[in-house]
Order: sequence, then C-alpha cells, then structure tokens
Amino acid sequence: MNREGFSDLQKTSSTDSQIRVAVLISGGGTNLQAIIDEERQNPKNCPYKVSLVISSTKNAFGLERAKKANIPALVASPYSVLGEEQAKNATREEKRLAVSRQVLNLCQQHQIQAIVLAGFLTVLSGSIVDEYSGRIINLHPALLPKFGGVGMWGHHVHEAVIASGATESGCTVHLVDKGCDTGEILLQRKVPVLPGDTPETLYARIAPEEHSAMVEGIKLLAKKLKV
Repeated sequence: MNREGFSDLQKTSSTDSQIRVAVLISGGGTNLQAIIDEERQNPKNCPYKVSLVISSTKNAFGLERAKKANIPALVASPYSVLGEEQAKNATREEKRLAVSRQVLNLCQQHQIQAIVLAGFLTVLSGSIVDEYSGRIINLHPALLPKFGGVGMWGHHVHEAVIASGATESGCTVHLVDKGCDTGEILLQRKVPVLPGDTPETLYARIAPEEHSAMVEGIKLLAKKLKV
C-alpha cells in the first residue's frame, strides 16, 4: 500500500480507537445501513466511525438513513457543484473531476481518514485518488477482475454475468486506484448463478453478501491504517 500522504490523518488515527470514514452513495443506501448498524451494535469493538455521508444524487434515500443516524449528509453532484447550466454542457470527465474535487474538499473539512464507495456511481478522479491513496475502498457486484470496468454497475453487471454462462458470481471489495475496478482486491464473497436466474434474482442472492463484505472490508482497511 502507498503510505505517502498520511501525515496528520494518520496521527489522528493513532490517538483514536476508530478511523473516521466517509461513505459515498447514490441510491437507497442498504450497504450504508449495514455499515451504520455494525457501528451502532458494536460501539466498543468497531474500528470505524461513519462521520460523513456524501451522495451523488439529491434524492437518494441513503441521505435519509444518514440523517436518521445523526450523520452529516451532503450532496456532491455535477449540478450541485457546477450549477445547472454548466453541468449540462460539461463533458463526462469534467463532471467527474468537479464531483471528485468537491468530495475531497468535504472529506478534508470533516477530517475523514478513509473513503468507502458503497454504490457511488461517479468514478473518482484527479487529486482525491492521490490524496487518499490506499485509503479508498469500493464494493463491486461481481468477482473481479471479471465483469469490471466502465459501464459495469448495477443490473448491467448481473446481465453480463448471466449472459456469459458463468456458474458463480458474488461481490468484491477492493482498493481504488486510478483505473476503474483495477485496484488491489481485499476480499470476495461468492454465490452460485442458478438456472433461470434473472438480474433481479441474482442480485437478491448477492445483496446480503455485499452487506457483510462491506463491513469486513472497512475493518480490514482500518487494520491496515493502524499498522
């Protein structure tokens, strides 16, 4: 793991039993809820604290989950960052960079030590990947390195898995680097692909594994950061 750039953030973790985590979402936030529940149910043994939730969409139900748990919940979308007119005319990369810069600013303001991508549909790019190198993890709904990369998210992944004839799928928690779904794999959970599966039935089998994998992934990251 790249250990450059830890400095003050690393010092904070050494004096605190929990690392400060930001969870990035785009939708319902079921993985966020699993992360929150683990912290609330095991307050003395949980190595992380959810200190910030950021959504790429203003209507994501995950924002309500955060507010109910008294966690600061903010929006970082192309429209909220660039404004409606500029966002309409911006390229995909310009939107990604704008959102990424805003996420970095918010994480720095809230003294975030690690970032968790839990269904965040904007690919992070630019300086945030360097500033938080080795401290960003992502949950991908397939067994990487297969079925990853640009366009492989949500039902698109499950459709591709079924179309390929694969007999198993699952989810992967990995470190984020400058590629798309190319970082070091921390853990995977596997489920069978059954005859007659649809993207919906396959997702229903994977979802519970995602919840536990996400929690385990944050704990593994926390352990790495405290070494």
